[in-house]
Amino acid sequence: MAVAAVDIPLSLTLLPRSGEDAPYAVTPERRALLNTIRYAEGTWSNGEDKGYQVLYGGGLFKDLSRHPEKVVASRYTSAAAGAYQFLPKTWKGVARELELDSFEPAEQDQAALHLAERRGALQEIDRRGLTPAAMARLAPEWASFPTWSGRSAYGQPVKSHQDLARFYSTNLSQLRRQLDA
Repeated sequence: MAVAAVDIPLSLTLLPRSGEDAPYAVTPERRALLNTIRYAEGTWSNGEDKGYQVLYGGGLFKDLSRHPEKVVASRYTSAAAGAYQFLPKTWKGVARELELDSFEPAEQDQAALHLAERRGALQEIDRRGLTPAAMARLAPEWASFPTWSGRSAYGQPVKSHQDLARFYSTNLSQLRRQLDA
């Protein structure tokens, strides 16, 4: 199945913008990773910022000053929220470590990159792209990512290695074209 071309808003390509102080630079490879996590988690909406306001189950919240901590019962019960579907406990820990003071998109991006680094996947992605090894390292953090065996670490629906690699590659090419334009 081909991944459709999407128009990615430039505001989401290489955050943080000049003058912003953040622990993680957002390179095209890292932006493509972030977009791929959003795609896997179901919060990718053709690059629109509203994915940063998604509750587990698909509802939206408005206040980006903090994690909404709203429990939603759907197929599963979860309080996951935001572009990367952070659980409240995970968000609080990462926000404390990175000294983040809101749940705004740039802060969510930084937190997701921190979790990827903590899992040992960020260096792999920087060097080789989104490999099966990187996906397996991300699987304990994001249930929609496949383990080495292709299954979810949590017994939930999962995207395939091929589907995620295809999305990542297509997205990375689009980002690079935008930067060259």
